[in-house]
Amino acid sequence: MVQEYQSPVRVYKHPFELIMAAYNKRFPKCHLIPVFVDSEVISENQSQDGSTVVIERRCKIDIDAPRLLKRLAGVDYLYFIQKNTLNRRERTLVIEIINESFSSRVISHEYCKYSVHPENNEWTCFEQTASLDVKSFYGFEGMAEKIAMKQYASNIEKGNEIIQYHLKELEKEGITYIPRWTQTTPTEAITGNCVKAVVSARVEDNTKGILTTSAHGQSDQHDAKDKLDADYIRRYLGDLTPLQESCLIRLRHWLQETHKGKIPKDHHVLRFLRATDFNFDKARELLCQSLTWRKKYQVDYVLDSWERPQLLQDYYTGGWHHNDKDGRPLYILRLGHMDTKGLMRSLTEEVLVRQVVAINEEGLRRCEENTTTFGQPISCWTCLVDLEGLNMRHLWRPGLKALFRIIEVVEANYPETLGRLLMLKAPRIFPVLWALVSPLINENTRKKFLVYAANDYQGPGGLLDYVEQKFIPDFLGGDCACDIPEGGLVPKSLYRTTEELEIEDNRLLTESIYKSASIFKGAPYEILIEIIEASSVITWDFDVSKGDVLFNIYHSKRAPQLPKKDVIGASGLTSFGGSQLLDKSWVLGQDYSLVEKSLTCREGESAQGSHITRWPGCYILQWCFHSCPAASASSLSYVDDVLASLQVSSHKCKIMYYTEVLASRDISGSMTSLESNHSGFSQLSVSTTLSSQSHTSSTVSR
Repeated sequence: MVQEYQSPVRVYKHPFELIMAAYNKRFPKCHLIPVFVDSEVISENQSQDGSTVVIERRCKIDIDAPRLLKRLAGVDYLYFIQKNTLNRRERTLVIEIINESFSSRVISHEYCKYSVHPENNEWTCFEQTASLDVKSFYGFEGMAEKIAMKQYASNIEKGNEIIQYHLKELEKEGITYIPRWTQTTPTEAITGNCVKAVVSARVEDNTKGILTTSAHGQSDQHDAKDKLDADYIRRYLGDLTPLQESCLIRLRHWLQETHKGKIPKDHHVLRFLRATDFNFDKARELLCQSLTWRKKYQVDYVLDSWERPQLLQDYYTGGWHHNDKDGRPLYILRLGHMDTKGLMRSLTEEVLVRQVVAINEEGLRRCEENTTTFGQPISCWTCLVDLEGLNMRHLWRPGLKALFRIIEVVEANYPETLGRLLMLKAPRIFPVLWALVSPLINENTRKKFLVYAANDYQGPGGLLDYVEQKFIPDFLGGDCACDIPEGGLVPKSLYRTTEELEIEDNRLLTESIYKSASIFKGAPYEILIEIIEASSVITWDFDVSKGDVLFNIYHSKRAPQLPKKDVIGASGLTSFGGSQLLDKSWVLGQDYSLVEKSLTCREGESAQGSHITRWPGCYILQWCFHSCPAASASSLSYVDDVLASLQVSSHKCKIMYYTEVLASRDISGSMTSLESNHSGFSQLSVSTTLSSQSHTSSTVSR
């Protein structure tokens, strides 16, 4: 496979002729390049007017390779042919290098060019490309390729250092100016000026939006600024290795050749390269998919065209808030105060996805602004998540499915935009959420997560290490007012019906995740859950659509007699519709025990909760008909008595429920990952995992 490399344009703020004098001082050998042992001129030709000089050299190179590989190849040195073509009239030097050694096994070609800067004829530009094709090399093709890549990167880094060194040497010798070659004709001078004018006229402005467009609606890959300047890269993109710069330039040129019109800005292209560890092919594939997505959903215009529904403005508890200490934009999300279930029931999944897309687009815009403001590359932002109030309501299954989709959209289209994620006031239920979400998050992104329990964020290594005191919000103990909605429960009057959600192509509530059940007086509805491992987590979520119910959880070491069963999935969950599993002969406290306090839920209420199991065995979730206390006889008229008796005679409640079991190994894995991040949450994680007592979290919403 042919490997290609390209370096950014290096700009020397010295005239071409002086740079040529410094360049020639490296021959026949240079002590600054230890691998460059020697060189000899094998041919030299000059045009009649002296404007063009062509010199061919045979260069002797001592490659830094394992001794064993050299012995297998039967050589101590490698030889390359270097052809230098100096055009004094055009003020260019073209360097072509090919390998002489192993030319039948390896094809190496390097191309370099020194030329006058198109906008300042007192400056000199240098650009360099190379290709390598290792066809066969004694079974060590991969090693040979790595050695060549390492050598190429070293040459790029050394090149600038060597020129600067010899410029200083010339200065010590009193040489600070070398006159230009003077034999030119008027026609040639006019031609040269016209070429410069054309090049200057084609310079593009790259300042608006994620995408940029050339003046004629298509990319001009030969524009002066299409060749990235090394100083520009350091100023706006950050420090990159030569091979990373090469990947960026190659991907940029490929986009210019294949995508007519708009192409992404350099910092956006760089994010995809960083996300794939600068794997050119993977980055190109992901970037193309993202560009297609952006075009399909008109993402470039979302900030200008999309108006957030008033419901989001009132109940979505997130917003931008100044910057962190590194100059990154700071986004705050009060997740524990957000009614995710209410938002999902009132809006559609598409609205929430568009909200997150708009947040990310705004983040990209703020990064560009901060890059200009702070004079350094800012390519990502910091997210601060307040988890106070997080409970099982946030683990509502359809809401989690929407969250999973949002994560997929962000991971695919906004890679490497999260610089740091600070999660504060993590409750005991957090490991459950983490176990569900963490597998969907890229490993590099997970390393940026810092989790703090309770008030740990106020101590050493906490929030003050990342955010200045004057910008810490008041609800986290700071003095800064934070203009973010406080959230709260979304009124059920704003909920949409299942039919309305279906019309808007939201299928979350119509999938077979939730089951319906009827409960009769004297005939409770029970579910048997077989737990194999202690410390597993049983989670539940149910809505009471009719009547009042009493919810209980029991544990028994004995398995009840099962009239029939319908195994759901592989979670160990077995459902028995309407059947009473607890044997009437069993005695509470002897044959089975109540492991949670009974929970009463009225008609129209929702309940979410979890239970960390203490023992293996059989757990039974039970919903019972719950009747209200009878009123006094004097308080009801005869008609009211009749109506009440008719109502009681129905003795029926209805629920819609979902339950799931999380294995203890999954929870432990999530805690291990948190500990590996040096999280302040690690102490809490250990205590939760190893505790000999069961823990529960349950909430009821009205």
